Amino acid sequence: MKKKLLITTGGSGGHVIPAIILYEHLSKKNDIIISTDIRGLKFLDKNNYQIEIVNTPKLNNFLFLPLNLFLIIFLTVKSILLIRREKIEKIFSIGGYMSIPLILAAKLLKLDIYLIEPNQVLGRANKFFLNYCKKIFCYSEKIRNFPELLRDKMIVIKPLVRKKIYDSNISKQTNEKFTLLIVGGSQGANIFDKNLKNSIANISKKKSIKVIHQTNEKNIVNLNKFYSENNIENKIFSFDENFISTIQQADLCITRAGASTLAELSLLNIPFIAVPLPNSKDNHQLENALFYKKNDCCWIIEQKHFDSEIERVLDEILEVKRSFLKKKENLKKLNYQNSWINVNQKITKTINEN
Repeated sequence: MKKKLLITTGGSGGHVIPAIILYEHLSKKNDIIISTDIRGLKFLDKNNYQIEIVNTPKLNNFLFLPLNLFLIIFLTVKSILLIRREKIEKIFSIGGYMSIPLILAAKLLKLDIYLIEPNQVLGRANKFFLNYCKKIFCYSEKIRNFPELLRDKMIVIKPLVRKKIYDSNISKQTNEKFTLLIVGGSQGANIFDKNLKNSIANISKKKSIKVIHQTNEKNIVNLNKFYSENNIENKIFSFDENFISTIQQADLCITRAGASTLAELSLLNIPFIAVPLPNSKDNHQLENALFYKKNDCCWIIEQKHFDSEIERVLDEILEVKRSFLKKKENLKKLNYQNSWINVNQKITKTINEN
């Protein structure tokens, strides 16, 4: 008989995407419910998952704190009723304030709680609930802010990456033109839509390049027109159902530093220039990028230096290929023996131990 599990997530794609991947790992042998807030719904296909809405309020507004604390209590009671009704046996949380009512409910009902930390910094919600969890899955032993006394709860796995990435059989062809992919992540990156195109235009006068650029719907026509007027082969899009195929066309990527995006690029052996979101909580995007930087797999440019540095960095990459090729080789080493099966076995073994 299948076990009943619940995965709590919500907010940005950085929280929801790992939840979807965890669902892929566990759904064959378990019945799973995904709980999310309203924001997280846009990343979930209602036809593919059993979804419950637990719309947890943010706790960062002092004026509304009494009301929000009342709502947390109300949602915790709602979560207890949900867990009992659905006969949930284990709870999984990707972190974030969205998980608070369900984790509190699971604690009160004495259920096994498993945490997932996709970033290189222990999130605040995960840190708060670390004492109560059975285990926490992390992508590295060197997670910043992780309490030494609770290190025995840590299970290190390879990053959660979509199965389609592992299963993809599209052979990587050598591009006639050096292909640059620009992606902003689920929270977007307006900085990539402003002055970056001018730097690319300058570089295209010296090197033949192709650009694949993710932007918002309103900017597609203008970007396409700009690149075309500068004789730069381009593909401009907002949403791409075949995004994995699109990624594989790239030689190099300019990206934010969300854990899921960097993990996919890493597995596909695509070096990247990371531009961490400067206001990410606990500066976790910078820490994510530094993990790959320390393994000599990427370049990092701080957002405040992006406009002045990006053309120089791109010029060096295209002129001196040695550093670029070294990073590709290091990505291969980093992902040695990384497979869907290995990750799956480690997760299922951990949660089935007791």
